[in-house]
Amino acid sequence: MDNKNEFKPYVPAEKITPEITATSIIMGIILSVVFGAANAYLGLRVGMTVSASIPAAVISMGVIRVIMRKNSILESNIVQTIGSAGESLAAGAIFTLPALFLWAKEGVMDKPGIVEITLIALIGGLLGVFFMVPLRNALIVKEHNTLPYPEGTACAEVLLAGEEGGANAGTVFAGMGFAALFKFIIDGIKAVPGEIALKFKGMYCGEIGTQIYPAVMSVGYICGPRIASYMFAGGVLSWMVLIPLFVLLGGDAIIAPGTETIGAIFAADGASGIWSSYIRYIGAGALAAGGIISLVKSLPLIVTTFRDAIKGMAGSSATDASGAIMEPDKGEVPRTARELSMKLVIGAIIVLTLLIWLIPAIPVSPLGAVIVVVFGFFFATVSSRMVGIVGSSNNPVSGMAIATLLFTTVILKLTGDTGAHGMQGAIAIGSIICIVAAISGDTSQDLKTGYLLGSTPKKQQIGEVVGVVAAAFAIGGTLYLLDTAWGFGSEEIGAPQATLMKMVIEGVMGGDLPWSLVIIGAVIAIIVEVLGIPVLPFAIGVYLPVHLNACIMVGGLVRLAFDKMKKREEVKKAIISDGILFCSGMIAGEGLVGILLALLAVFGVADAIDISGKLGLSEGVSSILALVVFGLVILSLLKFSVWKKKKDPAKEVAEE
Repeated sequence: MDNKNEFKPYVPAEKITPEITATSIIMGIILSVVFGAANAYLGLRVGMTVSASIPAAVISMGVIRVIMRKNSILESNIVQTIGSAGESLAAGAIFTLPALFLWAKEGVMDKPGIVEITLIALIGGLLGVFFMVPLRNALIVKEHNTLPYPEGTACAEVLLAGEEGGANAGTVFAGMGFAALFKFIIDGIKAVPGEIALKFKGMYCGEIGTQIYPAVMSVGYICGPRIASYMFAGGVLSWMVLIPLFVLLGGDAIIAPGTETIGAIFAADGASGIWSSYIRYIGAGALAAGGIISLVKSLPLIVTTFRDAIKGMAGSSATDASGAIMEPDKGEVPRTARELSMKLVIGAIIVLTLLIWLIPAIPVSPLGAVIVVVFGFFFATVSSRMVGIVGSSNNPVSGMAIATLLFTTVILKLTGDTGAHGMQGAIAIGSIICIVAAISGDTSQDLKTGYLLGSTPKKQQIGEVVGVVAAAFAIGGTLYLLDTAWGFGSEEIGAPQATLMKMVIEGVMGGDLPWSLVIIGAVIAIIVEVLGIPVLPFAIGVYLPVHLNACIMVGGLVRLAFDKMKKREEVKKAIISDGILFCSGMIAGEGLVGILLALLAVFGVADAIDISGKLGLSEGVSSILALVVFGLVILSLLKFSVWKKKKDPAKEVAEE
């Protein structure tokens, strides 16, 4: 057989280097918990999370290469593999599980226990990893030249550029430190307000403004100006068009679920009161329609994906990258093709299926448990292939979760399982599917990174399991802490995705929903889609406060300025990359301080360090100080990107 075109990884199969070590496991677990908690906080605030693979990779390189003086790229890869699992599991969990807390607040059911949350997250996470084992050879190996896996390839490039690992790690840590400081000033001692607003008075009562938080601005920088502008446009529609219309035309009207007139709500709470009482339902309708539209648009790809993956599994599970037949039992499998035993994987899936049936929090029959697993495998397959084409950020996880919730809730209702019991079961099942889709997408990106570098797949799969277990045990405590400190659905942590999932279930079960508002939102989403605008970011913008969207827009504008710089391409690329790393650090730093402040709030310390009432500043002066702090946030980003001293490539060549 001609093997001239066989792919050769960076570390050859015959070379043995450290991968799973005490260092990589401990660092990976720490990063899994840290980025999981930080992304949980971020996702509950802005409705989206960011990938942790690249910041985890540069941190691991900085510690392993620079501090420990070890040159082990595969060990660093295991760290990012374990670390990124926490972010993905958190994303799947926060999109669904807070609905249980919201129902508990309404008196519909008891608050879920930490053990219950941990088990749901653990089952979904482990299924997501195990489903990817038989898919790896079909999607990662056989379609290496077809599926680029953007984040996985980018992470491999970062690890290969290890010579700058120390400097890059320093950029991430600097971002964490600066954001921690700013967050503590804004929300800890509350020296400045976290939000600036311009409120129009008279006949027109719109409102515009911006938050000044480092993490929110960082989301805009990482997502880029295009996505940020769509979100901002959605926010402008809500706060500068819809809210003034409600107040202008319906001052004396009462629209369910409210019992007060629109005029009374506006007089008491201003534009934010109208947003909370009415606009959120329009936003939820837009989000639901957007998720379904994204899923429908992806149906041809979904069908092709599943068909091709199953064919690939049937015909490629025993071949290496060149197509040569291997006999696992005869010890002829090269290191770079060794995977977890299929007997172990199948046995684990059977055990997890039984747990879905036996855990009281997931009220399904044995057949129902099998259906959950079948749905999970279907969406794991779809998710793994789709992220290979369009990247993790465009993976329609929300659409998959909504479709699952609709199907599950209808089945539960038809079988007579309604009320709190059925609603609890629907959200638990939806959570498992959502986590499966998120984890399988992350695992496939990590396995692509490992394939390019020459990692041992079995060790990466073990690393994914370790990361999932660590994150699952942390997520329950994180959700409890955030709910106790501020409460889901509050201004601090609005939990937009989970609120949407809650509304979907209530709607199907026949709850009291203002369907007119939901339908208005769905129609807006359809119009936006017809105009060719990506509907999900726009719908998130409609749902979230405009002040948050404006802060994201500022980050997008900074990124646009970087993109338009007239510098050499390699210098501009380095500046943008440093900006992404700094912003990733800021997201992690603010998220961690957010968790710390939640602890202080729970233990009653938050009021003691609050100096806002002692300063006696007027609203105008406070707003100016807030703008100054926001300016410092932007300057810190410039300091560690544009103004960071770049190495001259010509000098580097001369030195070598």
